[in-house]
Amino acid sequence: MRLYLVRHGQTHANVGRQLDTAHPGADLTDVGHDQARALADRLRGEDLGAIYVSDLVRTHQTAAPLAEELGLELVVLPGLREIQAGDYEMSTDWEPYVQAVVRWREDPSHTIPGGDSGIGFLHRFQEAIRTIAADGHASALAVSHGAAMRVWCGVVLDLPPDFFDTRRLDNTHIVTLEGDPDIGWTLLAWGDEPVTHD
Repeated sequence: MRLYLVRHGQTHANVGRQLDTAHPGADLTDVGHDQARALADRLRGEDLGAIYVSDLVRTHQTAAPLAEELGLELVVLPGLREIQAGDYEMSTDWEPYVQAVVRWREDPSHTIPGGDSGIGFLHRFQEAIRTIAADGHASALAVSHGAAMRVWCGVVLDLPPDFFDTRRLDNTHIVTLEGDPDIGWTLLAWGDEPVTHD
C-alpha cells in the first residue's frame, strides 16, 4: 500500500514552543487551519481509501478539510498519538525530552519520566500502522505528530542518525511510503524531495 504520513498543522503550543502531548491537546492556529486547507488542495486528487488521525484534536482539525473534500470519515487511532512527554508536559525546555528520545537508539527500554518508553511507543505506533494496512486500502493517509514520525520512520526505514540534520519535518509535511508492516516500508518522498533507490 501507499501511505501518506502527515504531521499536523501549526498549533498554539507550537507557537509557544511548549511540549504538548497529552489529550486533547492544543487547537490549530489560523496559520494551521490555512495549512490544513492547503493540504486538502494538494492531496484532493489522490485516490485515498481512508484518512486516519490520532486522538489529539490537532490531527482532526488538520485532516478535516481533506476528509470533507473526499467525502471520507476520519478514523481515530490513538496509537498515532505523539510520544508522551509525561513529567515534561507543556515545558518550554525540550532538551530532557529530546535526550530521552535520542537515548532510545541505544536503550529502547528507557522511559521518559511519567511518559513513554521506546518499546511502548514503537509498539503502539506500529500497531496503529498495522491496523491501517489491514484495512486493505491501496492508498491511505495518516495525520500524526513530529517526534512520533521521526522516531518511527527512523526505525522502520533504518535511517542514519544524521538523516534529520539536513531535512525538516514542518507542520503538514508529508512523508510518502510504500509497503506494509510485514514486508517493510520504502521511502518514496520526504516532502517534495523524491527518494531514489538503487
